Amino acid sequence: MEGQGGIPVKRRLIRDIRVYAVASSAFLGLILDGYDTGIAGGVVSNAWFQNQFGLTASNANDLSSNVVSVLQAGAFFGSLISGFTAGWFGRKWTLVGSSLVFIVGAILATIAKDQHTRGLAYIYAGRVICGLGVGAMSSIGPLYAAEIAPKAIRGRVVGLFMVNVATGVLLSYWVNYGVAIHSPPDSAAIWQIPFGVQILPAGLMFVTLLFCKESPRYLAIKGRTQEAIDVLCWYRRAERHDDEVKGEIAEIEATILEEREARDGVTWTEAFFGKGNWPRFLITFLIMLFQQFSGQNLVNYYGPQLFKSIGYVGQTPALLATGVYGVVKLVASFIFVWWVVDKFGRRWSLFCSSFGMGVCFIIVGALYLTHPPDPNAATPSGASRAMAGMIYLYCFSYAMGTGALPFVYCSEIFSNRVRHLGLGWAGMNQWIWNFTISRTALNIETGLGGKTFICFGIINIFGLSVLAYFLPETKGRTLEEMDVIFGSIKAEDRKADIDRAEIEIAADLKATDIEMANKEHQPGFAPTSAPVMPIPAKEEATHIEQS
Repeated sequence: MEGQGGIPVKRRLIRDIRVYAVASSAFLGLILDGYDTGIAGGVVSNAWFQNQFGLTASNANDLSSNVVSVLQAGAFFGSLISGFTAGWFGRKWTLVGSSLVFIVGAILATIAKDQHTRGLAYIYAGRVICGLGVGAMSSIGPLYAAEIAPKAIRGRVVGLFMVNVATGVLLSYWVNYGVAIHSPPDSAAIWQIPFGVQILPAGLMFVTLLFCKESPRYLAIKGRTQEAIDVLCWYRRAERHDDEVKGEIAEIEATILEEREARDGVTWTEAFFGKGNWPRFLITFLIMLFQQFSGQNLVNYYGPQLFKSIGYVGQTPALLATGVYGVVKLVASFIFVWWVVDKFGRRWSLFCSSFGMGVCFIIVGALYLTHPPDPNAATPSGASRAMAGMIYLYCFSYAMGTGALPFVYCSEIFSNRVRHLGLGWAGMNQWIWNFTISRTALNIETGLGGKTFICFGIINIFGLSVLAYFLPETKGRTLEEMDVIFGSIKAEDRKADIDRAEIEIAADLKATDIEMANKEHQPGFAPTSAPVMPIPAKEEATHIEQS
């Protein structure tokens, strides 16, 4: 059985196991992204929380929106800052720092007590600081994963972030549900347990990242070419003279040489408006705008309130319905990332996903307007159950493209020189529109009722699906090929630069081999590091036979 690139699935998994492991470590923080977006809505809708922190009928919507949305405000600035720190200090250390920042914020939110002692100010401050960490994680995690992944599985590897986000959302729903039915109704555990749980994945992310290696593309950009080759060998579990390693490093070096010859330092004008750059920043802006206005965050942040509005009366039924939504999202996200994204590509997956979302939400809106739920009903009506079912189908459509693809696509399209700025830009756009929706969605839903779903449905069909139809396909292309796709350089010029880089790298490798051979013959020589693990002979023979 063959996988991507004509390589047997088993061999591909074995060879790329380190890529999956490092990406999983980087994406642990994105469990926090999903968890934080889901946990606040359940906490602030709890009657005891509202009593303890002074939420009344007149200010409940505003204060609930504040608790939810301050995280997005922090995340906007976290994305902005991370675009620079990832270029200065590297991808790995930016993520390590962001995990520590998040832990500080989570502790502040957890120790909040009531409106008189350690009140909402602690929760606000904690969630802003958590947002700084989450913003950096959501921007640099996909960047890091894209730069270490082979082109054949890049969509799957980067898409794992959405599986982690969905895991976090699911965890938040069921933590809220568990706390609601098992904790005393007048206990601070109602918010301290949900806020405290998030410290665990942040701590695990910090520890595991310490043992991970930096992005080889970052090292090459910094002029540390030999170190970049060694790190690439480690990720590919290959030797320095492996054809795949030599070809990949030559392509990386070709783009760096082109950029160095063209200009000494990246400027703001060049980064955003240079040849082939401005379309990528524009695509990033639009794809993040439409994703955030797809209606997904209405369910993410205010799931319990939303299910109450369609007829699931009472705290426990609403939380249970929201928990089922989280299960659907996680399962669908895993199916898409593992089997769909690298087989069917980015463009058509995003188109079908957004179109399906639009149809589902328009049906929900029509049902709401023609069969309005009875707020006094003891159990959900048939129309309410039908609306819930369509919301679950909407979730499935979202997870089968719109959830993961915006960041997968944005992590691929930028050049090596400005990728960290591009992903910072992507994160900023995601979070500013995320903030807008989280701050206004509850009031919109309260004011418009079923028309809210129809509005979001129209945006999906006539906004995101139309954009997706015109996007260039990036499946199976290397990161360095994106300059050719977006017109920064001609294909024949790039090929000439790669040929030149291959000659230079071959000469450098030969010189290094001679130097190492001479050192080995010197008395007292001892290797400073363990050799790179080669591919098992049986698997190597299979590769040669296929070639």
